[in-house]
Parts: sequence; C-alpha cells; structure tokens
Amino acid sequence: MKEKQTFVLEINSTQNQSWQGRIEWIQGKEKQSFRSVMELFRLIDSVVYDEEKNNITGAAPLANK
Repeated sequence: MKEKQTFVLEINSTQNQSWQGRIEWIQGKEKQSFRSVMELFRLIDSVVYDEEKNNITGAAPLANK
C-alpha cells in the first residue's frame, strides 16, 4: 500500500512561462529549490517512485535527485 506524501510549495517567481521556487517534503524533512515546473514534477516523482520501489518512507531524498 502506498503511503501518502506531503509537499509544501513556495512559488517565488515566474519566468519563461514556468515557476521557480522551493519544495519541502514533510515526511523526508528535505527542502530543494526548483527552476521549472518540469523540475518540480521530477522531484516529486523521484520521491513517489523510490518510495513505491523500496516500500519505505524516506527512500529518496530530494537533494539527491
């Protein structure tokens, strides 16, 4: 069963028709800046994918992806 993950987004600006800001992963106690919506989605996906793959919370720190 998948465990729910919680993220807090802080959008600081918009440039080149995309968002820039910071994401905080509550369960993993990690924070990471992102420069585009695509990068934001990749960060979220890295946490969800690795959490499912390893079936444990905290398997994929945001900073390592």
